[in-house]
Amino acid sequence: METPNPGTECSCGCTKDAQAVPTGLSSITPFILSSPLDIKEDVPCCGAPAGPPASPYEKAGYSICPYVDGFVTIGQDSVPRVKTRLSPKDHVSTILARSNIGRNTYNVAPGLYATGNPNGESPVLVTANFKLSFDHLRRELQGVHAWILVLDTRGINVWCAAGKGTFGTDELVNRLKRSRLSSIITHKKIILPQLGATGVSAKQVKKQSGFSVIWGPVHCRDIKNFLGQNMSADKKMRTVTFSLTERLVLIPVEVAILLKPAAIFFLATLFVSGIGPHFYSLPAIINRGLPALATLTMGIIAGAALTPALLDRLPGTAFSVKGIISGVALSFPTALILAGFTGVTGVLGLVLVATAISSYLAMNFTGSTPFTSPTGVEKEMKRFIPVQLCATVLGALFWLISAF
Repeated sequence: METPNPGTECSCGCTKDAQAVPTGLSSITPFILSSPLDIKEDVPCCGAPAGPPASPYEKAGYSICPYVDGFVTIGQDSVPRVKTRLSPKDHVSTILARSNIGRNTYNVAPGLYATGNPNGESPVLVTANFKLSFDHLRRELQGVHAWILVLDTRGINVWCAAGKGTFGTDELVNRLKRSRLSSIITHKKIILPQLGATGVSAKQVKKQSGFSVIWGPVHCRDIKNFLGQNMSADKKMRTVTFSLTERLVLIPVEVAILLKPAAIFFLATLFVSGIGPHFYSLPAIINRGLPALATLTMGIIAGAALTPALLDRLPGTAFSVKGIISGVALSFPTALILAGFTGVTGVLGLVLVATAISSYLAMNFTGSTPFTSPTGVEKEMKRFIPVQLCATVLGALFWLISAF
C-alpha cells in the first residue's frame, strides 16, 4: 500500500483526497470510499465524463449554429447538414425580422450546406444568405437529400439582391469555385430561384464555371414537386403572385420603419398646434394637436395597411392613386368628426396632409409586386412625389391659418 501526501495534484489538475490507494490503481473518485468495492479503475479522479466529446468541427471561440445537425463527409470535404424543421427560436426570429428588429443582420454564412444525406448525384439549390430565404428553402426540403449553395447577398432576399446585383453572375461563379462543388457533385447542374433571373446570366455561368443553370419555381413550396417532375416547372410554378397573405406580411416591417419618423413628425405637429392668436397656447396643443394626430394616424394606416390589404379592390393602376383613395376614405371622416376643434379650414389642411402621407406610403409596395416595373415605378414617383409635396405644404398652411 502507498499513501500519497495530502494535497497531491493529479494529471488533470485537481487535488486528491489524502487516503490510502491500493497499489496498481492510478486514480480513485474524489469521494470518501465506504468499501473497497467502491473503487473503480475506469472513473477519473474528477468524476465520470459529463457528456459526449466536442465536435471535431468545432473551433475555439466559435459555436456550431443551432440549425446545423451534424456534417456530411464526401471525399475530403465536410459540409454542414442543416435541419429541415424550424425551431421555436427560428419562428420567433422570423417574427422579429418581419417587424424590422434585427432584420439588417438576419443572415447566414455563405457557402455549401446539405439536407439529409446527399451524394454526388443529389440536386443543388441556390439561395441568398438572408436567413428568411434560407429558412424557407430548408423547411421545404424535409425528406430530400440535397445540397444548398448560399450566395453572399449581404443579407438581402433573392429578388431584391438580384436587382441590386449581389445575387448575380460573378458572386455565383465565385461561390461555385470556393465551395469546390465540382469535386462534390458529378452532374454539373444547379437550380436557381426564378426571382433571381434578373441578376444572373445563365450563359456566362456556363462559360465561366461549366455549370448549367436550371430555373426553379417562384415559390419554395413548389420545390418538391419541381424535383419530382424531373426539374420541370408548370405554369403555376412559374406564376408570380401578390396575394392578400403575401401583402399582409409586409405591413409589420413597413409600420416598424415608420415609427421613428412618425414620432418626430407627431412631436412637431403637437408643437406647431400651440401657435395661435395669442402667439403660443399650451391648451391649444391639446385642443388642436390631438385631433391632428388622430387624422394623420389615419393617413399612415391608410397607406401602410389599408392600401396593400385592398390593393386589388381599389380602382386605378398607380399605387399612389390607390393611396389617395384610401387616405381620403380614412382621414376625412376622422377630421370631420373633430371639426369642432379645427374648423373647416383645419379639416381641409389635415385631410391634404394625411392623404399625401397615405399616397407616399402606398408607393413603398411597388417594389414588392410583380405588377410594376422599375421604369414604371420611376415614372410614377416623378409624377406623384411633387403632387404629394405640394399637398403637404398646402395642408400645413391651411392648418396654421385655421388657428387664427
